[in-house]
Amino acid sequence: MDLYTTVLRKSAGYWVALSLDNGLVGQGINQESAINQLNEAIASFLSVYKIESDIYYPSLTIEELDEFLAVENSESL
Repeated sequence: MDLYTTVLRKSAGYWVALSLDNGLVGQGINQESAINQLNEAIASFLSVYKIESDIYYPSLTIEELDEFLAVENSESL
C-alpha cells in the first residue's frame, strides 16, 4: 500500500481530498467518501502511468497548495 500526503477540506457542502504528491483530488459528502474517491483516482492514474511512459507525474507546488487553501478561506468570508 502506497501512502500519500493528503489535505482535506470542506467546500460548498462537500469534502475535498487533495493529494499533495500528485495533485489528484476526490470529492464526497463526508471525509471517508472523499478519500475513497481520491484512492480511486490515484489507482486509475497509476494504471495508465504504468503503460504510458510520457505522462508527467508532478508533486504539488507550494503555490498550488496555497491556491487550494485560499479558496477555502475566501468561501468562509
